[in-house]
Amino acid sequence: MKYAGLLVMPAGFFLTLAALVLFPGAVPRAAFVVCGVAVEALGLGVAIRGHMMRRGEARP
Repeated sequence: MKYAGLLVMPAGFFLTLAALVLFPGAVPRAAFVVCGVAVEALGLGVAIRGHMMRRGEARP
């Protein structure tokens, strides 16, 4: 699961870059930039949760 999160983060970054390049208007551009940042945040959350230890699991 942690690798899925690490793959989702660049997708959000490229979504943000594509929005900046492709949309001429400020409102659609801002909406897609917000969506791209949200995708990056979700990917970061998945990556962090994938690296967390479960309850009761001992450290090596």
